[in-house]
Order: sequence, then structure tokens, then C-alpha cells
Amino acid sequence: MPLRLRREFELDEGHGSISRATLALSALGVIEAWINGAATSDELLAPGWTSYEWRVRIVEHDVTALITQANAIVLAIGHGWYSGYLGFTGDREVYGSERAGLADLLIEFDDGHVQHIVTDDSWHAGTSDVIADDLYKGQTVDARLRDPAPMLPGFDDSTWGAVHEVEFDTSLLVARTSEPVRRVGEISVQNVWTSPSGATLVDFGQNLVGFVRVRVRGARGSEVVLRHAEVLEDGELGTRPLRAADATDRFILSGGDDVFEPTFTFHGFRYIEVSGWPGELDPAAVTAVVVASDIRPIGTFSCSDPLVTRLHENVAWGMRGNFLSVPTDCPQRDERLGWTGDLAVFAPTATYLGDVEAFLADWLVDAELERAASTQRTVPVVVPDVLKYLDTGFPAPGATAVWADAAAWVPWALWRAYGNEQTLRTAYPLMAAHARSVADALSPSGLWDTGMQFGDWLDPDAPPDDPGAAKADPGVVATACAFRTATILTEAASIVGASADAAEFDALRNRVRDAFIEHYVAESGRIRSDCVTVYSLAIAFGILPDEHVESAGDRLAELVRAADYRVSTGFAGTPYVLDALTETGHLGDAYALLLERGMPSWLYPVTMGATTIWERWDSMLPDGTINPGEMTSFNHYAFGAVADWLAPHGRGAVAARSGVSDHAGSAPARRRYHLRGDLAPDAARPCQRVLADRRRDPAGRRHRPRRGDRRGADARCG
Repeated sequence: MPLRLRREFELDEGHGSISRATLALSALGVIEAWINGAATSDELLAPGWTSYEWRVRIVEHDVTALITQANAIVLAIGHGWYSGYLGFTGDREVYGSERAGLADLLIEFDDGHVQHIVTDDSWHAGTSDVIADDLYKGQTVDARLRDPAPMLPGFDDSTWGAVHEVEFDTSLLVARTSEPVRRVGEISVQNVWTSPSGATLVDFGQNLVGFVRVRVRGARGSEVVLRHAEVLEDGELGTRPLRAADATDRFILSGGDDVFEPTFTFHGFRYIEVSGWPGELDPAAVTAVVVASDIRPIGTFSCSDPLVTRLHENVAWGMRGNFLSVPTDCPQRDERLGWTGDLAVFAPTATYLGDVEAFLADWLVDAELERAASTQRTVPVVVPDVLKYLDTGFPAPGATAVWADAAAWVPWALWRAYGNEQTLRTAYPLMAAHARSVADALSPSGLWDTGMQFGDWLDPDAPPDDPGAAKADPGVVATACAFRTATILTEAASIVGASADAAEFDALRNRVRDAFIEHYVAESGRIRSDCVTVYSLAIAFGILPDEHVESAGDRLAELVRAADYRVSTGFAGTPYVLDALTETGHLGDAYALLLERGMPSWLYPVTMGATTIWERWDSMLPDGTINPGEMTSFNHYAFGAVADWLAPHGRGAVAARSGVSDHAGSAPARRRYHLRGDLAPDAARPCQRVLADRRRDPAGRRHRPRRGDRRGADARCG
């Protein structure tokens, strides 16, 4: 059960009124605090998840309004990521077995006097109404144990247990620089019904991340149980994709009017199964509370096709649910890890959906700490790297294309979107170290064709139980990615004034390009493995000689048509296929691919009722059954990278950014994009003003204006 710590204190006398009171908090676990019965903040799961070995956040709350002459301060510490279940191997207490909390209350008086109240052995430890908590398993709350008296001054805590100080290096404490996790929305029940098995099911109408707030009155000691899932299968709760995550909250009733909010856990769900409810369930008694890092939205989108509009909404919901303390792959099963490949391809989309600079820059700090500490000095596939402590059955990979490339691609996306040179400078050591690890991984031929690679992960033609069995040759994918990374570093080094590095990475870029063309591009222009992904990457990254670009674009369009405009790409190719088609004059084919509704396609999940982006193109099959693969999520943002293409392209497009500052480094403006007119592919034509700037950035992506760059700020065509 969560650890509850308590102390009383009185203000020092003779110093008059207080001018300010600030509570600094940290924990090995997750922490909540109250002063005189009032919560010190609305944030949840503080201080969040970091690479605990080297960095633990400390957060500050302004508690001036809560301080009186006599005071009681109470801390509750849950397992969170520190000592709860973590990863997909069934392990818990990965970082440590003992939860601990730190509090430092600084009270400043008008006369300049300062009073400190800190965690030490004068505190007492007791129990609370939360008797079990875990991010994967769920939370159990016993309302019979609720007692407001310990929250207030004057309570006798002499029967509570003693505390002891935990050995901890306080130099690991760092100020939080990213947004806190908060309740960011609420969703009411859309439907309640009885399943074929007799279970009570509730639909909130939206796949979300958070928990359910319950208001209930029933017999003392009776238990209400909530099980969570993203989908239904055969009319029942579809829990198989959760694997070992129970995602179950239990509420034991007091006999009076009870309100439950399980704030030491979170679930990915649209549906809940309710058992033990006293009488008939009133839909107004349960509310879904949306939880996420409180990132400010800055980009919205709507168009004439409701399915495309819904697709974009799904992308936004997927990011919201997975940007929770760290950018994760999924929010529901026994995983929820910071997979680097997902973020590498999604970062440009994230930068236009929200002001993610602080959130992702903070994550990049852990990426560098993990890289520097790894045995191979390479970027791990998850950050924070919990896998290094788990018996996963496979060796730790070295540098991996796309996944480790997040070290370069993510900070570059932040630079392209926000133009903050300091963010780029801070990330530059990580970027350069990764580029050099790629150079070290190349074979003598100059190709990146050795070592473990994920390749075009989750190619729709790969078997359900072998998601890495893609059509694209992994060496072609990796070598193209090496070229993109070297290209980014050439430009980044120039920006930060590292001229010697710029020359080094330019030579690397030329070496990789020459090797790619020599070994992978035939005289006819055909690229090895001759599939959509390899042409998409080659075109979008700018690795081909000019004389082959047009033929590569034509071949790409030919392959897209041959697949009847069904998606045929995985993680590596999907973010770039529409760009590649557009840049080579095949906008109509790009729209046909976007607007296809059959499986696999971007709109197929929407036609199946999806409200977030799926991990697999066919996470749910047309007959309503869940994909048989062990790895199936209904909230994975990677394939939502298409939203980065959606905004500025279309017939009758309006790509408007109002309030763009002339000063790089100011807050990004909210962006709204509206597509007007017929989006049918045979009617699609390039909007000349939207596409007037056809420059690629050094990473091969199309140019998007940075803050302070007003080119394209209001582009439209009739």
C-alpha cells in the first residue's frame, strides 16, 4: 500500500505575516501532498519518470494560501514507475524496493525570516485508504479506512510508526523543466448495457488514458470492481491485448456517499466492465478522467471529409495519451515504455500538434544519460532504459536505424518547429555521439548492413507473429537513415558553430550516399527490394542522384497503384510515403492513398470506429476480432505521423498560422488548418502557393516555416 507520512508544525513566532511558502517535493515513487487537508497541487504522478540512476525530478508548489499558525503536512507515496511493475517481463521493483519521499517546505516571512520544514526522522508513518497501487495492475481503495483527522493539526499520531532516512545522493535532484501530469479533461458515459455473459459494460465513446471517477453509495464493505479495455470482442471486454496488465480498480464502500479517484494508476481504455454495483448503474455516477502531461495544444485540423478529420483527431488523442511524463509507445498493456523509434518518426507531427519543446527536450536529457552509460555507448531502444535490467530474451542492440536515430531526428524536429538554438545546442552532444556510433556501425563498403535492425517494423504484409519480416531490405532502410542522420548533423554542426564536426559529418554523408547508390540503386534506377518504403525513404531523404529522382517517383507511384492504394509500409516508410509522392509530382496518388478505406489504410481503422491510432494497420480485423498477434495496441501514435503531411497539402487548402512571432524562441502560435473542397483523388491538384517552397530541409523533409519565418504563413488556392 502507499506510504503515508505526516508531521505537524507551528509557524515561528515574532516575525509577522508570511510573504511566501513553497513546498519542494520529490520521491522514489510517485507523491502527493496535503497541508491542512488541502492538496498542494493538482498535478498527478509527481515527480514523473526519469532515468532514476542519474536524475530525479524535484517539483515546487506554491502553498502560501494553505499555511496557518498550526499546520499538518501529509505525504502519500505510491509505487509508480520506481517500484511497481514495469516492462513486459513481469518484473517489479526494477529501480528499487523501498519508496521514499522528500519534502522541503520553505516559509518566508515579511521581516525576512525563513523557516524550513523538511523530511527527517521526526515524521511519522501510517496507513491510508489506498491499500494497493500499481500502474499496470490498478488501484484498490477502501473507503472504510478514510479519516480526515490525520490531515489536520491536532491529531495524535503517536501510535503511528517511525520513519527512517533513506540513503540518497541529493546531487541527483533536478528541477522539473517539462509539463506536469494533470487531469486534462473529462468524458461522460455514452452507453451502458449488459453483455452476452451478463456483465455490465460502459462505453465512454473515446479511447483515452486516465482513470474513472466513481460516485457511489452502497453497503459497507461491499466492493465495486472496474476492469478497463480499449475494445470489445465478441460483445465482451477485449482484455487479451493487455497481456499481464490487470488494469483493474477496486473500491470498497464505506456505507455512505463515496467518491473514488485512483490517482496512483492510469489505464488506456474506452470501455469498462463494472461489477458489484449496488442496484442499477446510473451513467452519471462514473466519469472518465483524462490524464496527460499538460502540453499546450497549438495545432488543429478539419476538412470536408469527416473520416480524414476524425483521423486527425485520432492522432491528437494518441499523442495526448502517450505523452504522459515520457513519450511512450502505448498506455494500456504491460509495456508503456519510451520506445525511441515511435518518437523518431512522430516528432515532426508532435511539434505542430502541441508545444512539445520542453517535454521532448527533457526526454532527450535522459537519452544522453542512457547512451553515455551503455556498454556500447549507443542510444537504447527505450528511454528511460528499463530493459537493461530485464531478462527480455534478446541481446541489447547497438545503434539501430530509426530507433537510435531519435537522438538526431527528435532535436532536429524541435529546431525546425521552434527555432530555439539553445535546445539544439543542449542536444548536440547526443546527436553527434549517435552519428559517430552510426559511422562506427557501417561495414567497410559504407553501408549500414550489419547488426540488429528493426527495419520497416510492422509492414502490413508481415505475419502477425513476426512484425519485423518486412518487404524492405533492412540494409537499405538503415543506410538511408544513416544518410539522413549524417545530413542532419552536417547542418546542426554548422548552426552551433562546430565547423570541424560539420566537415566530418559531411564526409560521412557523402560516403553513405555513394555506397547506397553503388550497392542499392541499379542503372535503371530500381532500388533493392523494390517496394514502397525504399523509394519513399530515398526520395524524402534526398539520397538519390538527380537523374534518378523522377524515375524513382514514377516507380513509387506505380507500386502504390499496384497495391490498389492500400498501405504497404511500416514504421520506417509510412511517415514519408506521401511526402515522396508529392515531391515527385504524384499528389493525386498521395490523396488516393490517404483516402483509401480498405484494410490496410489510414482510414480503415476509422471506419471500424477507432478513436486513436492503432499499433497495427489491422489491430482489429474486419470481422471485429482482435489481431491474433501477441503485440496489439489500439493506441500507438507512430502511424499518425501522416498528420504532418495533412496540414499543408490539399485542393483548396488554407494553411494559416496566426500570431507567428518574429522572435525565434517565443511561444509557438496555435495553428489551424482547413481543407475546403472535394478531396477525391481525381480532383486533387497541387496548391501552388502551399507547395511554392519545395526546398527540402537538410533532413530531407519538406520545409515548414519555423517561428519567425513567415514564409507560407497564409497559403491558399482556389
